[in-house]
Amino acid sequence: MKENPIRSAAGIPMLLALLVALLIGAYLCFNGVRTDAPAWIVAGLLVNVVAFVCLFGLYMVEPNQAAVVSLFGKYVGTVKENGLRWNNPFYSKRKVSQRVRNFESGKLKVNELDGSPIEIAAVIVWQVVDSAEAVFNVDDYESFVHIQSESALRGMATSFPYDQHEEGQLSLRSHAAEISSHLQQELSDRLADAGVQVLDARISHLAYAPEIAQAMLQRQQANAIIAARTRIVAGAVSMVEMALAELQKNDVVKLDEERKAQMVSNLLVVLCGERGTQPIVNTGTLY
Repeated sequence: MKENPIRSAAGIPMLLALLVALLIGAYLCFNGVRTDAPAWIVAGLLVNVVAFVCLFGLYMVEPNQAAVVSLFGKYVGTVKENGLRWNNPFYSKRKVSQRVRNFESGKLKVNELDGSPIEIAAVIVWQVVDSAEAVFNVDDYESFVHIQSESALRGMATSFPYDQHEEGQLSLRSHAAEISSHLQQELSDRLADAGVQVLDARISHLAYAPEIAQAMLQRQQANAIIAARTRIVAGAVSMVEMALAELQKNDVVKLDEERKAQMVSNLLVVLCGERGTQPIVNTGTLY
């Protein structure tokens, strides 16, 4: 089922013509009664009935709206011309909005790839691009969009981890652009048969479920502390190496292996400690 554009007659001239026809029919009936002419009465009634039935062919189409026209269950075409229009009065007409619409899904509780329960929601921006498919391919296209969006969001959440555990791994929290693109493509595939185009799809809410949120926060804090400590230790070792190399290069003092080890230990304590160290001034000999 594909959209088939058809033309329609301008509604205002047709409305004026039908009003004139009603007046003519009323005049014929009145004149037939006055002159006792049954033929004129019948002609007037016939004109009035036809004009009255034709009035049901008038309908209005707003901007960014389409009217899907069918005749006794058979699809005829789609009218997109704005304003007051007229078609066969026996056509049934269903209005379909083609404006850009959006909605936010409810917060879904699902298990991500690693099995941890999370809460996730998304904002979906969509538009009807084929009115015939929207009306005839699905029962209720708006409900179809909402249900398929939640299904696609749930399926995507179970396909990716919440946090990145390996280099280059896609995760829900760290790769927002890639995840949004994946969700949009998934929704486009699901909603194509309903004549709906997905313009954008982005995660609006992402968090661990309340029952494990505290534990996951502690894990994230631990990972951050480990990463910071790793960087501090790497920098401290580099500085110690540089200090020893400069002492040897300038021949400031000659240290045996035991004194080097003691110096390295002291420098690492100074550089890696969380608090400021209290120096001890040696007033005696080196040994």
